[in-house]
Amino acid sequence: MLLRLLAARLYTQCAGLLAKRDVPRQGGGGCGSRRASSGATESFLSGTSSNYVEEMYFAWLDNPRASIKSWDAFFRNASAGAPPGHAYQRPLSVSPEHRAKLIESHGLARSQAKTDKLVEDHLAVQSLIRAYQIRGHHVAQLDPLGILDADLDSFVPSDLITTIDKLAFYDLHESDLDKVFQLPTTTFIGGSESTLSLREIIRRLESTYCQHIGLEFMFINDVEQCQWIRPECSRCPGVMKFSSEEKRTLLARLVRSMRFEDFLARKWSSEKRFGLEGCEVMIPALKTIIDKSSEMGIENVILGMPHRGRLNVLANVIRKELEQIFCQFDPKLEAADEVGRRYSQLLADEKAGQPGHQQNITLSAGGQSSHLEAVDPVVQGKTKAEQFYRGDTSGKKVMSILVHGDAAFAGQGVVYETFHLSDLPSYTTNGTIHVVVNNQIGFTTDPRMARSSPYPTDVARVVNAPIFHVNADNPEAVIYVCGVAAEWRNTFNKDVIVDLVCYRRRGHNEMDEPMFTQPLMYKQIHKQVPVLKKYADKLIAEGTVTLQEFEEEIAKYDRICEEAYTRSKDKKILHIKHWLDSPWPGFFNLDGEPKSMACPPTGIPEDMLTHIGTVASSVPLEGFVIHGGLSRILRSRVEMIKNRTVDWALAEYMAFGSLLKEGIHVRLSGQDVERGTFSHRHHVLHDQEVDRRTCVPMNHLWPDQAPYTVCNSSLSEYGVLGFELGFAMASPNALVCWEAQFGDFHNTASASSACIIPVHQLGPGQGVDSSNTLVLLLCSSGVSGPGPQNSSGAREPVQLSPGVLGSRSSAMTVEVGQLYDCNWIVVNCSTPANYFHVLRRQILLPSEIFLFQLIIFTPKSLLRHPEAKSGFDEMVSGTSFRGSSRVWAAAQAPAEVKRLILCTGKVYYDLTQAHPATSFPQISPFPFDLVKQEAEKYSGAELIWCQEEHKNMGYYDYIKPRCLTVLGQARPIWYVGRDPAAAPATGNKNAHLVSLKRFLDTAFNLEAFEGKTF
Repeated sequence: MLLRLLAARLYTQCAGLLAKRDVPRQGGGGCGSRRASSGATESFLSGTSSNYVEEMYFAWLDNPRASIKSWDAFFRNASAGAPPGHAYQRPLSVSPEHRAKLIESHGLARSQAKTDKLVEDHLAVQSLIRAYQIRGHHVAQLDPLGILDADLDSFVPSDLITTIDKLAFYDLHESDLDKVFQLPTTTFIGGSESTLSLREIIRRLESTYCQHIGLEFMFINDVEQCQWIRPECSRCPGVMKFSSEEKRTLLARLVRSMRFEDFLARKWSSEKRFGLEGCEVMIPALKTIIDKSSEMGIENVILGMPHRGRLNVLANVIRKELEQIFCQFDPKLEAADEVGRRYSQLLADEKAGQPGHQQNITLSAGGQSSHLEAVDPVVQGKTKAEQFYRGDTSGKKVMSILVHGDAAFAGQGVVYETFHLSDLPSYTTNGTIHVVVNNQIGFTTDPRMARSSPYPTDVARVVNAPIFHVNADNPEAVIYVCGVAAEWRNTFNKDVIVDLVCYRRRGHNEMDEPMFTQPLMYKQIHKQVPVLKKYADKLIAEGTVTLQEFEEEIAKYDRICEEAYTRSKDKKILHIKHWLDSPWPGFFNLDGEPKSMACPPTGIPEDMLTHIGTVASSVPLEGFVIHGGLSRILRSRVEMIKNRTVDWALAEYMAFGSLLKEGIHVRLSGQDVERGTFSHRHHVLHDQEVDRRTCVPMNHLWPDQAPYTVCNSSLSEYGVLGFELGFAMASPNALVCWEAQFGDFHNTASASSACIIPVHQLGPGQGVDSSNTLVLLLCSSGVSGPGPQNSSGAREPVQLSPGVLGSRSSAMTVEVGQLYDCNWIVVNCSTPANYFHVLRRQILLPSEIFLFQLIIFTPKSLLRHPEAKSGFDEMVSGTSFRGSSRVWAAAQAPAEVKRLILCTGKVYYDLTQAHPATSFPQISPFPFDLVKQEAEKYSGAELIWCQEEHKNMGYYDYIKPRCLTVLGQARPIWYVGRDPAAAPATGNKNAHLVSLKRFLDTAFNLEAFEGKTF
């Protein structure tokens, strides 16, 4: 009976085996091929006997003749369909040889089962290690307050062993904790040991990945980079070793950081200073990054940061003189002397010797405003320029550090735009170290309401940047992480993030009450022991410093602050040069009159015009095959050169080419600028038969010319504009141009420029403050009717232009005096010749006093307008930018002119098709002298301002009061153009043409304004 039961069990197992065999299997001894029933899906019985039967069955399938006879008979009967209990046949006799074979095969099966279990356990441990590497940061102890989860989620991943019962996730048991396992060579948690017990493996994993450092790096798709990080992160805070000297230095830096904030709080308790309380460790963190980078050869560090902690950074990182900082708080300062008073305007450039090094390192901090993160691309652009002019192609001499707030880092789109520039050939800075001051709160907004991602730093994952989250109340962990970040940047020339998880001891500013919105958080903060006391107590307990030494360090820095405070009261008003972002040593004549008060002519010799035009019409490389359509464009340029004329593209070519000969570096950047959005420029030629073979004719003009850089950008306005502004800050002897695309891109560009440009202007009337000559080429569609977005030519920069009448000194011409007192120049050229001159004038103006942006509005229709041509006579030596352009027959008889129409830009050609008009291409600074001159010349004429934009969108509101300043109320200037509207265009071509005809008719209708009151 027992044997029958065993046979039934074996039969069931055999049936399961047959069911799993879903492919024919060839056997010997006439067994033939067998296929299991398609409906059989049951699993094998568990246990050793199941494994044994399985092995016997598969062995029998492979070779029935070699199987034990009883098994051979059983499997034959079962496969032939014998009912359960009948497949087994009792053997007649079992010889000693058969018995030995049976015992041997059974022992092998047991041995195999043990081996399989061992392999499975090792694989489970491998998976466990990987789980900690990938998700260990989710359970790291990152919040100094101990009340929040840095990743916004208290859930513990199920594959992390935080309790013994979770061993079952890996099919492990408590009894396995003391088993020894072979460690993978890529783990690095074992140090010199190659095997560890499971208990020790878990302890080390938790110590490495789940304490005060949480590391995200496993998403990086480069194996070498991952392998570099693993051994670094295995040296967890419990294993890290700092010398006594390093600990004492760290303590001294914490003392400076905290006592500086305390000093400001005592002296100016009612001032908003956006202090660093709660993240005092940022000062030693930045110092460590700079120290490590200096050791590796960095000579110049460019820093960008928001307002929080800015004064502390200036004092204790850049080492700005304290009396210069304290002087800015003096309430007796007059408005003209308050250069840099506000936190948003504080700029600095200082050479600071680093501890342990003989060399100096240049540190500079860029300006920042309430436009959070706007400084990011500006710093990147300046860094790129410093690297370019030094020939530092790998970023081993110049680097950037960006400090961010957590809410802005997650919420501001310019952060994403800036990251996407990090690996682009013409924009990379070879790695930036980002330090996030993670307050775990925005202004008053809880992070759960401010972002959808677990961490504020998740945006950095798009560029495979490793992210180090670290508890800011563990100074040694912070310093270790910052050192690793500096080494990473130097090794791989890629971005890296240090996320300082901290808190904000006060509100958004010192006058704010945070208990309104975060009562529980701030109850804990009020009880929180400051990081300085925590660390000092630790060092005193371990004998690194004594209490007396600690108190002496505090007293020493307090004396330094008090002495600087005393000096600040007697110190003369600070000169602007102390706060310049780009000082350019020896460039400015700050103590005397400028060497030149006039703008030289901007024309060039005709043979130079011809030479540049010839190169622009040819392909300098032999065997270079160009597109047929481009051949026609080049032939048309040849014809223009023969006729001594230029169009818009050729005028630009000649302006750039002539500056290159004079040693001026020219950089043109923006979306699709290499070809030009409207296929007019073609500065980069592409071989039609060889992939990625290009030619830039502009770089083949002269043997010893300056370099020309033309580069297509990412599809970004805000980020790229900021980048080019920063690039322009690095040198006064470079023409840096950024071009916006047409239509809605132009509108976004205008909004971006309204944010980026004013941020980095210290104010009008201070020529040296502007400190760059960036050119904005806003190539809009103009008001051409396709639709609201494509017809807009926003004019916001004009409204921000001051504009004055007269000059500052008798040595200045009126034109130069007006330029001196502006903060940027805005032009809307009507002729290619004026476009040529205004580009050259941007560099040739006396740069000791003129350094400001140039904004050029260019409607796309002028790029190919048949009338938008200029002759060589308007561009040759001795010629200059013309503040007004006119075409009329009545010029010989001014008294007969009945109406003087003033305009700018594209509408000039609409008007002159039928009647004369005067175009004023330069809108800001306003050409008071030219308007007065024209008005007096035609004293009997009615004055009209004509614009294609709607009345509430163009220049009229800017023009009208300035004309009244020149002409007085007795002689009004009337408006002609489209009526006020909410949108620039209807999108209906017929409606556009009707409105165009209506206002053109009005412009030439002499009775239109009769009887009306101005």
